[in-house]
Amino acid sequence: MSIQNLNTFDPFADAIKGADDDVQDGLVHIRIQQRNGRKTLTTVQGLSAEYDLKKIVRSCKKEFACNGTVIEHPEYGEVLQLQGDQRENICQWLTKAGLAKSDQLKVHGF
Repeated sequence: MSIQNLNTFDPFADAIKGADDDVQDGLVHIRIQQRNGRKTLTTVQGLSAEYDLKKIVRSCKKEFACNGTVIEHPEYGEVLQLQGDQRENICQWLTKAGLAKSDQLKVHGF
């Protein structure tokens, strides 16, 4: 009698992917949008779907003292929106938190 059901599921398959897999693989686009007058919005698009974006926004709101939300964009998927010009802050925060490497960040605007 042989046990064959262990061949169907590998519990360590996600650990074999690589040691540096906690950092995502695509580009993260950080854009600024002009609202009205001096008001601006910073949008972050391209973060991995594995991350809980609502927790990221909550942490950014506390760190940068601004408001923010997660919106569902028809073309780009889930996008983070932060009030104000937070481009430099979000770049530093994403690299410090280990969510993206500095060469994966693409900053757009002015």
